[in-house]
Amino acid sequence: MRIAALDDDALQLQLLEQVVTEAGHSCHSFLKGTALQQALRRESFDLLLVDWELPDVPGTQVVHWVREQVSKELPIIFITHRSEEADIVEGLNCGADDFMIKPIRAAELRARMSALLRRAYPLSAQSVLNFGPYRFITATNSIEMEGQPVEITHREYTLALTLFQNQGRLLSRDHLREVVWGHNSEVQSRSLDTHVSRLRNLLNLRAGQPYSISAIYGYGYRLDVPEAETASTPSDS
Repeated sequence: MRIAALDDDALQLQLLEQVVTEAGHSCHSFLKGTALQQALRRESFDLLLVDWELPDVPGTQVVHWVREQVSKELPIIFITHRSEEADIVEGLNCGADDFMIKPIRAAELRARMSALLRRAYPLSAQSVLNFGPYRFITATNSIEMEGQPVEITHREYTLALTLFQNQGRLLSRDHLREVVWGHNSEVQSRSLDTHVSRLRNLLNLRAGQPYSISAIYGYGYRLDVPEAETASTPSDS
């Protein structure tokens, strides 16, 4: 998962980066609230860790802005020295999903992140996913379309699975490149476009079809699906 950490203390950011990466996620750090807001205008993240007291804008204002301008569902954890009941209530009421008091305990933070991510992205834990005519088998990294196997590379599979698991959600180009090629990979932008083009052809995800990949200029891609679509497990199908 792709996680953003906001804190004006560089040492605290290093601790958060360590906890996030040891949990198997990638961490993107910000020292100012305005920097995170600017990033969110062009990037997508799976979870935010937000400090309250910042040098430019309060963390509460950042969270409120995220809820109004970015997403109502994006998981957010407040991390702060504030410990009064009124502070906790204010933090949760402004839009945060959880609240942690400094000093941070690494194991507890990992557990809280894991719990929020499970609730926000429940499809990630399933071994078989069905979306209309598409069937994803995670054990073999394979896809079936209308019961027939699709010849697909590992990276094409990873990209397709990411789009289907986040159906209807706009994912930034960097987010998708990071998921498919890794956090530290130097990948040219056209490589992502080539993989998306192949998926459109392999899985018939063209405009006008029930399932289609939309390109949002200057941002990234989104999988558009039928309005009532939800993923199902084998027992539901």
